[in-house]
Amino acid sequence: MTIQLDRQTQQNTDITVTKLGSRIGARIEGVRLGGDLDADTVAQIRTAILEHKVVFFPAQDHLDDAQQIAFGELLGPLTTAHPTVNTGSARVLALKATKGMAANSWHTDVTFVDQVPAFSILRGVTIPAYGGSTNWANTVTAYDALPAPLKALVDQLWAVHSNDYDYANSFDTEDQSNPQYTREEFTREIYKTEHPVVRIHPETGERALVLGHFVQKFQGFNSKESAALFNLLQDRVTKLENTIRWNWTPGDVAIWDNRATQHYAVADFDTQTREVRRITVSGDVPVSIDGRSSRVLEGDASVYNRLDELIR
Repeated sequence: MTIQLDRQTQQNTDITVTKLGSRIGARIEGVRLGGDLDADTVAQIRTAILEHKVVFFPAQDHLDDAQQIAFGELLGPLTTAHPTVNTGSARVLALKATKGMAANSWHTDVTFVDQVPAFSILRGVTIPAYGGSTNWANTVTAYDALPAPLKALVDQLWAVHSNDYDYANSFDTEDQSNPQYTREEFTREIYKTEHPVVRIHPETGERALVLGHFVQKFQGFNSKESAALFNLLQDRVTKLENTIRWNWTPGDVAIWDNRATQHYAVADFDTQTREVRRITVSGDVPVSIDGRSSRVLEGDASVYNRLDELIR
């Protein structure tokens, strides 16, 4: 059963939430992000994220890494920056490029571990004069729109996700003059996790597809069959009516529900510099329609989700 979200909280302050698309996306204005926000404001923001899946806060120019972290902690415990990549910060993943990007394919963040992140908070630092936008897709409405025979299949389907994936353009360092990390660094420790293709969202009760470019194969299907099925389902997720595109300006902040979305960063800014910085709110282990939890096949990602415990 789907939990109904309390939309009345959006009327209690000067915060305005403007819907940007019928299936996904909203712009939030009237709030200055930071660690000093009151509980009611944080609750309104959380409600908007859960309802619209991705929300955008224009012109949060006052934020630096410390303030971004302080705000993120209001939404929940933070993960480390990344399970394998080291960008010089315990919590902040700095993503800087002057030509391609390793994120220019559809994905949900870090699905190769068992405890998939809940929210990602991305801040625009250096934005090119053109290009470099990001797209998001709603994996809840993608599931809802599936025909009944396809729902019957995916409701019982499980997939293996790994950081050792093989996408030709993802690590094409020849086209990137300053690659931030290599495939060798990204895969210095291999993680493999078996997730249900349909998970129950822990806060809304909605059913969401768990797919994206970390999927290696579907259980019970060979490689050729898995590829065909993956493309069939991904095409449903990324149908244009199911997506939204954000054109960044410096200081913009995007927050998305990582349990109900996929995203894609567009590498169309030539040799200009593009830098965004991400922090991640820890999530839970996905649960299938029949109540089974995701299962670790390889790798131990416990440190990724226990930074607060480790530094006390």
